[in-house]
Amino acid sequence: MSSIERQGMHQTHRTRVVGILGGMGPAAGADFARLFVQACADHMRSLQIAVSDQAFPEHWLAQVPVPDRSTALGSPGPGGHQPLDPMLHAMGKLAALGATTVAVACNTAHAWHGQLQERFPQLEVLHVAREVADTLAARGVREVGLLATEGTYRAGLYDQALRQAGLQCHIPTEVERERVMQGIYEGVKVGDMALANACFAGVARSLAERHGLSTLVLGCTEIPLALSAVPGMDAMDLVDPAALLARALAQRAYAVAA
Repeated sequence: MSSIERQGMHQTHRTRVVGILGGMGPAAGADFARLFVQACADHMRSLQIAVSDQAFPEHWLAQVPVPDRSTALGSPGPGGHQPLDPMLHAMGKLAALGATTVAVACNTAHAWHGQLQERFPQLEVLHVAREVADTLAARGVREVGLLATEGTYRAGLYDQALRQAGLQCHIPTEVERERVMQGIYEGVKVGDMALANACFAGVARSLAERHGLSTLVLGCTEIPLALSAVPGMDAMDLVDPAALLARALAQRAYAVAA
């Protein structure tokens, strides 16, 4: 195919501007951008679009300091510890840049999904737990284990979405949940990936063995950064919600008639 033909192909397929609300934490936001670019490339191949720099959609990553989401859910009430205002401010910037769909690169932050969507009705704010639930239900999965933050458990984000899709959700014990939080805050967030891997892998193995599970949802964007497999459980399917959310965002970006 000549360069002129490739250029014509790129001009035929228009895209929408999309946004990523990150900063929770920054490493997870940056990794989500990587997942989105990969999802775009995969989507282009599925549409038989030549993959090139010019064929990727315009997308904006807003990495903003946001107060800890689990802490906020554990201490309801107004104050500077609440994350909603910074998230709304970032959403406004993404809207001003022309974004039509936004993905929030933090599972726990979806506890404020309703407020974000209500404040910006002109945007589609994707919901990570619903994307995961719909995908797993379509695969025929009926039971899963969930590794997540205390805030995500407390908000019931995945429990509700999975239950509505016909799936049963199993969660770690209180001690195991503390171990997951240690892996997130003392591991990934400070760069100690060895500690994070040990925390996550141990809980994942115990949860899977206790309930006879073959599928685990890694319901915090920090967890897949340190856990790619469970030692001794090669058949375990580790579902990265960020990857599924990135795929949904890519699909929205290319959902424009030629």
